[in-house]
Amino acid sequence: MRPPPWRRRIERSLQTKTGFSVAMANDAAGRCPLARSAPGSIAPHVLVREDEADLARRHGQRLLADVGLAVHLDAGLDHPAVSWVRSGLSAVTGRPGGGALMAPTSLTAVADGALAALAAISTSPGLQGLRGSALLGERARLCGLQRQGAISPGGGSRLLPTAGGMVAVSLVRESDWDLVPAWLEAPLDDWASVAMALATRPGADVLDRGRMLGLAVADAAGEGAPGPWFETCFRGAARPRPRAGPPLVIDLSALWAGPLCADLLGRMGSRVIKVESRVRPDGARAGAPEVYDRLNSGKSSLCLDFNDRADLAALRALMETADIVIESSRPRALRQLGLRAEDIIARNPGLTWIAISGHGRDEPQAGWTGFGDDAAVAAGLSRLMKDVHGDWLFCGDAIADPLTGLHAAVLAWASWMKGGGQLHAISLRSVISAAIAADAGLSPPERQARTHRWTSLAAGADTSLYGLAPAREPAEALGASTRRLLGAAC
Repeated sequence: MRPPPWRRRIERSLQTKTGFSVAMANDAAGRCPLARSAPGSIAPHVLVREDEADLARRHGQRLLADVGLAVHLDAGLDHPAVSWVRSGLSAVTGRPGGGALMAPTSLTAVADGALAALAAISTSPGLQGLRGSALLGERARLCGLQRQGAISPGGGSRLLPTAGGMVAVSLVRESDWDLVPAWLEAPLDDWASVAMALATRPGADVLDRGRMLGLAVADAAGEGAPGPWFETCFRGAARPRPRAGPPLVIDLSALWAGPLCADLLGRMGSRVIKVESRVRPDGARAGAPEVYDRLNSGKSSLCLDFNDRADLAALRALMETADIVIESSRPRALRQLGLRAEDIIARNPGLTWIAISGHGRDEPQAGWTGFGDDAAVAAGLSRLMKDVHGDWLFCGDAIADPLTGLHAAVLAWASWMKGGGQLHAISLRSVISAAIAADAGLSPPERQARTHRWTSLAAGADTSLYGLAPAREPAEALGASTRRLLGAAC
């Protein structure tokens, strides 16, 4: 039955005020009670369930249990509907030119819970003033990104139909476009021609051929049942007690998830050395400087030639003195350089090694390329958007990246506290799968009803954006600390 005209007028008014497409909640008798709400409060006609308001704390508590720490959390955090709006993620979620859409799952509660867990096991004040949910929307706000529907906010990923399905494709590097002709067997060099070619091809062929070539492609229907958010792949000897002084972190990662993990550890007092290839430095250096600086400020920059035996020997020696190593390459990349995590852990008892990947270290997923947007799609996030909102859409901005960075930091610090000696694998897809599973059990109609109720809740809440983390000094130039660390210039 169509809603009465008065309700449609009110819903349009709320959308104008908040930017949200609002469906107002009915009471038990089917009426939609109205009440004026004070600024900063939640509209009193919207039911706020206690178990939903507690999602962030419970997720943080679950993470601590997963990493073997018995620490009680008593975090007063915003409802996930409210934190979704205040994080800035609503600005990048929805149809182009349309109203903002609510996430179909409690992503910001998962982020807030992860940061609360990290803060609970840290004795440093360095995390004060940070919000996990604000970190999810930080890049979009700094870069002024907007919602683009089936195009990711950053523009590098798209949801495109195949013959009988839907895939996410990320072509974010110039080298990715160089591979498109081999992938689709035609000289294609723009998104329109790629879309036309994909529409005639079976999805399975698109995925298999793309992955074989090293392209980031994902099945939008979701791939496989959710598993654990991390796996321990190797156990060596733990260190009886931490070394004196703050832990030494070697950050071999690039882009977003790994650098965020290292940044959080640095805020907690760690000494962080960012290691980059002289030939292929972190691609994020070519992006927005303010984003790169926020992720890499305070790190010592070490520049090496990975084809030089002396440089590799120096890197190995550095790893054998470290407390935590973070890397985000596909597993075979470091092995080809003779840097095998298990061997280095065996030579450095107590070392914690955090291996971040798109899809995991097991075959065949170990060879798949994954970025934050397409990995979230692979976990089923865009499928939930379609179930709830009716269209295949991206949710948030490369959201698997910052969520994985937060979870990797919890894992790394907890492992170091307990003596280390372990290789932990964590993937972008596994973290989003775990985030979705955090409030699993809802049928599609129940999830849709909850999302509409959360939209109404957010419309009556304080929608002012959270403050961003204070700007810090610029990150070091490439190789600025090489001479100091190794006695050589980059």
